Amino acid sequence: MLELGLLLFPNLTQLDLTGPFDVLARLPDSRVHLVWKSTEVVTSDRGLALTPTTSFAECPPLDVVLVPGGFGVQELLLDAETLAFLRRQAASAQWVTAVCTGSLVLGAAGLLDGFQATTHWAYTELLTLFGAIATPGRVVVDRNRITGGGVTAGIDAALVIAAALFDERVAKEIQLNIEYAPEPPFRCGHPDTADADVLRDVRAALAPLIAERRAIVTRAAANVPAG
Repeated sequence: MLELGLLLFPNLTQLDLTGPFDVLARLPDSRVHLVWKSTEVVTSDRGLALTPTTSFAECPPLDVVLVPGGFGVQELLLDAETLAFLRRQAASAQWVTAVCTGSLVLGAAGLLDGFQATTHWAYTELLTLFGAIATPGRVVVDRNRITGGGVTAGIDAALVIAAALFDERVAKEIQLNIEYAPEPPFRCGHPDTADADVLRDVRAALAPLIAERRAIVTRAAANVPAG
């Protein structure tokens, strides 16, 4: 039985979690845990209530660790208990993974130093402060690290994880079952294809959050254990 753990924390982006969950929960001979400090209800950054299934203390050794992103990342970057949990689980996990700004949390735990990794397009360069090799992309695989880009890329990352755990056939069957065949109504989901004026306005709206996260990432990077 494979044990898969998805970190669930206050103010996360629910699709970072629920997209991968829906893929990974379909894997054979596997059990998916939603892990947090306690099993009390957690609320996402858009107000969706989610319930952890296990606590840090009760969580079994995990074969896959997955960290989603969201506004709550700012707190996690400096949360010694969470970072220690991730380091402990990552030491024996087959795959250490993240979606969106969850990659920054892996970095703060010292788990991306020297690894190629990606995150949401607005924050990719912040990965370098943790010693990661910032690599833009929908999904980036480097040894046993799998990181996904922003939010919806979590589904892609989870399918890559499924193929890594089993094989492409298993991943393809899941993809077909969930009818994952994206055809977005607008070619505006990435800076490379977005309209210039849309990109300008979104960058301007994100600027305060980018600055806030850069400041916190700088503090978190100074706390990463050596070696």
